[in-house]
Amino acid sequence: MAKKRSAKDRERLRELIEEATVDCYNEEEQEMGLLNMIEENLVCPFRAKVIGEEVEVVNLKSASEGLGVKAICKYKGKEYPIDITSLEWGKDRPEGVEWIEAYLAWRAGGV
Repeated sequence: MAKKRSAKDRERLRELIEEATVDCYNEEEQEMGLLNMIEENLVCPFRAKVIGEEVEVVNLKSASEGLGVKAICKYKGKEYPIDITSLEWGKDRPEGVEWIEAYLAWRAGGV
C-alpha cells in the first residue's frame, strides 16, 4: 500500500515534474525529459529490493523498446534489466531517487 504524500512532498514532486518538462510540447517529450533527469541525477550503485529480494542497482539504461528506464540489477552474481517502476526502497534511499518518484507520479497522472 502506497503511503499518503504530504502537501510538501506533492509540491516538491510538482516542481520536479515542471523542471523536467518545462520546454516539452507533448507527452513523449515530457517522458524523455523526466527520464533524462533520472539518468543524470540518480547515483549508482545503490541497494534496492525487487519482489522482496535485495539487489544492487549498478547502472541505468534506456529501454530498448519504447520509452522507460531499466535498472541494471546485480543479484547472485548476475545482472538483470528491471523496469525502474519495480524497485522498492528501504530506509537508505539513493541520491536522486526523487526523480524516479516524480516520474512515477507523472505516469500516474500527476500529484
